[in-house]
Amino acid sequence: MNTAPTPKADITVDGTGLLCVTLLLRLLKQREDAPPGAVVHVTASDPAAPLDLPAWCHMVGHDYLGPVLGAPLVCGIQLAAGTRPTRADAPWHPAPTACPRE
Repeated sequence: MNTAPTPKADITVDGTGLLCVTLLLRLLKQREDAPPGAVVHVTASDPAAPLDLPAWCHMVGHDYLGPVLGAPLVCGIQLAAGTRPTRADAPWHPAPTACPRE
């Protein structure tokens, strides 16, 4: 387990009181213009967030940095380049891929 402090946030997303669905939509909106490598601190009070956020990061390709030490309910994410796309209306689902025609 990584006990190193999470880097300082470049972006902070306050998801207090939001379900993870809405939190992901807010996270996507706020990271639109962020460069790869930017660190996002996400405040989440939804009890599912500690499971959903790492799974979402794994699905799209961002690096989940874990809980921010000394800040309960806050976790860190480091944005990566070349992430896998998700549906704009449902970021917890991968975007459909085009099937080549034979």
